[in-house]
Amino acid sequence: MRVTKAQAQANRAHIIETASKLFRERGYDGVGVADLMAAAGFTHGGFYKHFGSKADLMAQAAACGLAQSLENSAGQSIAGFFDHYLSRQHRDAPGTGCTMAALCGDAARQPEAVKASFAQGLENMLAAIEQAGLSLNGVEPQDMRAKLIDSMAHAIGAIVLSRACPDDSPLADEIIEVCRKEILGSLADNDR
Repeated sequence: MRVTKAQAQANRAHIIETASKLFRERGYDGVGVADLMAAAGFTHGGFYKHFGSKADLMAQAAACGLAQSLENSAGQSIAGFFDHYLSRQHRDAPGTGCTMAALCGDAARQPEAVKASFAQGLENMLAAIEQAGLSLNGVEPQDMRAKLIDSMAHAIGAIVLSRACPDDSPLADEIIEVCRKEILGSLADNDR
């Protein structure tokens, strides 16, 4: 039976979403094409009908995960975003959490297309905050981008460090708590 163009597009989107979750859970090297396609409910042979290479899929899955993160944080204040981001709930759910925290280390060793997806995802996040008109008390508009980049790097690093500790380690929780307190303390957000 021949697959319609619309169904092929839906199948491709499903593969990308499945890959996005699996890559965040296991890393790029922890997921093979055969496992990925099986998880999406397709055969291994169909992969190359949709993607030129695994790196092509990695870049698209990163873009998908980063867009989902942006969509999930829409409408939050800056402080609200960091309060949720630096939580045990987020830390313990890499498959549905931030793509940056889950895969930045892996992305650094990947082709330029994957790195470009990460850079574009960060740019989109910064632009969304700017377009939403969110601001920080005491931060001049020209300094806002630098403050947000600093806070994002701090938050991503906190999640990465916490995940590197054993799940039941008091240090894992301490890292999140200390960094959340420091970031929120440095953000004199208007709605706090």
